[in-house]
Amino acid sequence: MPTLLVLGATSDMARATALEFSSKGWDLFLAARDVEAATAVARDLALRSGRSQDAFAAFAFDALATERHAAFWNGLPVCPDAVLCAIGGGGDPSMAEHDAALADQIMRVNFTGLVPVLLLAADAFEARGSGAIIGIGSVAGDRGRAANYLYGSAKAGFATFLGGLQNRLTAKGISVIIVKPGPAYTKMSEGLALNPMLTARPEEIGRAIYAAYAKKRGSIYVKPIWRLIMLIIMHIPGFVFNKLNLAVKKEP
Repeated sequence: MPTLLVLGATSDMARATALEFSSKGWDLFLAARDVEAATAVARDLALRSGRSQDAFAAFAFDALATERHAAFWNGLPVCPDAVLCAIGGGGDPSMAEHDAALADQIMRVNFTGLVPVLLLAADAFEARGSGAIIGIGSVAGDRGRAANYLYGSAKAGFATFLGGLQNRLTAKGISVIIVKPGPAYTKMSEGLALNPMLTARPEEIGRAIYAAYAKKRGSIYVKPIWRLIMLIIMHIPGFVFNKLNLAVKKEP
């Protein structure tokens, strides 16, 4: 059976995607900072998929502990066939504007802390001649907005990194996929007033990611309308864009 390594396995998007791959016969390596939580996810996925618990394994992984990434990768029972990086978040962007340590954490959680382990995956897949790297990015990285420019800049950097891996690895038989979910109904979005026409559910994201993998897509917006929305936003002249307030409001 092929094996998917899920980094950040306890998030809603990661769990939904893991279930989708599992339903297609994949085994799962589930990695998270809290290995007990990852173990609980493994048990839940086994029940939901109706597969043996042996098809799921949990591992401790901390994106910020980059000095331990090589030991983590080398300690996996086998080299996975694909890696899903579903790590993100990291703090309140408005607070981070005035807190250098928090700003640095957002950068590391969403970009720089993810690079070492994905480079290890890239090297292993390149040597083998097969594999896939799937990274969950964000529409926030398409253009900087006052509401979340620190988070958005980290996601922009992550997307550029994945784009570079695409350019390096595609001709060598390795897929690299950039996923932009847009707003999603997850724990992170609780309390936000979201438009249901523009907001994805975790299971929708999981299906879209598997379809992108199967079709060897290079990048996807989970809801296609976001490609048009972001194309428009990216072409708004700066003197107009700087007068706009595009923040998502909290529910009253």
